[in-house]
Amino acid sequence: MEKGFAARFASEWIAAWNSHDLERILEHYEDDFEMVSPIIATLAGEPSGKLRGKTAVRAYWAKALRQLPDLRFELLTALAGVDSVTIYYRGHRGLSAEVLHFGPRGKVRAAFAHYADADAQHAL
Repeated sequence: MEKGFAARFASEWIAAWNSHDLERILEHYEDDFEMVSPIIATLAGEPSGKLRGKTAVRAYWAKALRQLPDLRFELLTALAGVDSVTIYYRGHRGLSAEVLHFGPRGKVRAAFAHYADADAQHAL
C-alpha cells in the first residue's frame, strides 16, 4: 500500500460520511462489495449481519442516515495493512473501527464494522 494512502483515504471517508452524501460515500466501494456489521441484523433485519452490493447497502445506509440526521464521525487514526485499511473513529455509538479490504481497482471490496461495547468505552 502506498505510503500515506491510509491517512488520505480515512480523511476522505470521514468527510464523505460527515457530508451525508450517500453517493459520495458509495464512491469508495466496488459495486459488489460486502458489508459486515452487527447493526445490519437490527437495522436491516438481516440476521447474518451481511449485505452484498451497492443496491442493498445503499438502502441500509440511506435508512441509517435518515434516522441519524446529526451523524458525525471523528477520525482518531488510520492503520495501514496489506491491501487493507482500518479506520478508528468516534461516532454516535462511541468508539468504532472499520476494517476495509481493497480490490485491484483501489476500491473497497469488503468492509467489516466493529463497535466497542458501552462498558469498554467507559474504561478508556
